[in-house]
Amino acid sequence: MNQQMHGCGGGSCGCGGGGSGGSSAVEEGVDLKPDPRAVVPSVNGVPLHGEGESPDLELLRQRAYSELLRQAAQRQGLLAIGDLPSLDGVLSEAASAAIETLLEREVQVPEPDAAACRRYFEAHASRFATGERVRAAHILFAVTPGVDVDALRQRAEALLVQLRCEDEAAFAAAAAQSSNCPSGADGGELGWLSRTDCVPEFSAALFGQDEASAHVGVLPRLISSRFGFHIIRVDARDPGQPQHYETVQASIAQLLRQQSYVTALRQYLNLQVAAARLDGLVLDAADSPLVQ
Repeated sequence: MNQQMHGCGGGSCGCGGGGSGGSSAVEEGVDLKPDPRAVVPSVNGVPLHGEGESPDLELLRQRAYSELLRQAAQRQGLLAIGDLPSLDGVLSEAASAAIETLLEREVQVPEPDAAACRRYFEAHASRFATGERVRAAHILFAVTPGVDVDALRQRAEALLVQLRCEDEAAFAAAAAQSSNCPSGADGGELGWLSRTDCVPEFSAALFGQDEASAHVGVLPRLISSRFGFHIIRVDARDPGQPQHYETVQASIAQLLRQQSYVTALRQYLNLQVAAARLDGLVLDAADSPLVQ
């Protein structure tokens, strides 16, 4: 099996074999559906789903944030009171447009100045190198419906501790025995990978800038992705070609602008949560709000 360019080729483990499509129990949670006998979750008395439906927790969160913004748009006179919520969480065109106007008005972020862009570049210059690659291997403990996630994580962590004290031959043997990725047949070898070859969670572990992620060898922590838990071994790093600041200045400004916007949006949503009456659902933070 040829593993030299794009991971295992299976596309089901996140290492770069087939893109990032699909979701899993790790990404969406296992057994997180609310008790159908419980009160239907609602925001200020507006139910988030119909009778008999039991959406998972993440979908409920998304619907709740959307409903909070829809109601805020109505209070601000941007949306007609007659615009009614939908039990499937899909906003009307008028509501979507009103929310967009609301956020443009309420979520203001400052433009990053040249000094901030320069500081970011100097702290993360390697992120902007072209052609950066990592040669790696991994062992996947796949999370599938019905699996005991805690027990699976404990198995993976125990093997991780063991392999940090072993050589490549022991890693290959463990991959062949335990990995749920097709690359296990080749000792977990994935070959050379670029940032875009992997799903974001896997890529962040391989190309992260902290000390734990930047070294060569078995990464000291278990990596979670939408596909499961990964033990990753980095065999070599090719830093690629550095870029001049002027070449990437605009990209850095856009990145900093987006980071500021996400922070401001979280703060705005948290204010809406604090002022709302929530039944059957707890929103204690807006980690990654998604407006449908």
